[in-house]
Amino acid sequence: MKVTAEDVRQALGAVLDPELDEPITDLGFVRSLEVSNSPAGAEVVLHLRLPTSFCSPNFAYLMASDSKDAVSALPGVAKVVVELDDHHDSALINAGLAEDAGYRGTFRHEAEDSLEELRWTFRRKAHTAAMERCLTELLRADPARAEESVGTVRLGDLPGGRTKDALVRRRMALGLPAEPAAVVLVDHDGHPYPPEQVPMALRRARSTRISIDGNAHFCRGLLRTRYAGSDADQIDRPEGAEPADHHHLLPFTVKEIHP
Repeated sequence: MKVTAEDVRQALGAVLDPELDEPITDLGFVRSLEVSNSPAGAEVVLHLRLPTSFCSPNFAYLMASDSKDAVSALPGVAKVVVELDDHHDSALINAGLAEDAGYRGTFRHEAEDSLEELRWTFRRKAHTAAMERCLTELLRADPARAEESVGTVRLGDLPGGRTKDALVRRRMALGLPAEPAAVVLVDHDGHPYPPEQVPMALRRARSTRISIDGNAHFCRGLLRTRYAGSDADQIDRPEGAEPADHHHLLPFTVKEIHP
């Protein structure tokens, strides 16, 4: 089965920066990829880049490891080589990926939380931001509506669209109820807030969402400063959009090699 660069791009569209909750393709983190097809199967060589050389090693490893897993899962792929460029831990991370050593095997005594713990932390943040976007849409649509009232809003009350769809997916990722009767504004354990706590809960959620959006904007700018021309590989997000919902075709450097 022939594997194309487009197949690889689509697979990488599901790999997210854990802190920014956006696909690495949208952020411009994919520097280049090569696909070489042979009767034995396709070999993919992928190079990733980050906004700075001191980005968190945990996040860097997570994105690189998820990229290798996503591409390896493609039918017809026999080998995947992922190289993280220009990071202060590039040599360590690349060696660990090549040996399939895993996170703890790569960082050994320097490893902190497990990757799964990191994933859950950022899944919760992504859910909080998606929840706030949906409720803020309701408040903007009806300026006379009191903040306290959103504490009783249920999924079935939300208008259809990408923000609601994104919220439902994030609830499902956390194992939270996703049926129409489920209350929207809940804590990490799925518990609704009493009326007097709703305004503060919404403000905290808004702070999380603004932090995610602001960091994403900042990281895009840093990448453009560090790598000339990388802006062509980025997809800008409008405020309130949910970029992880769609895969985009990007004009990053692609080289396909066929026997």
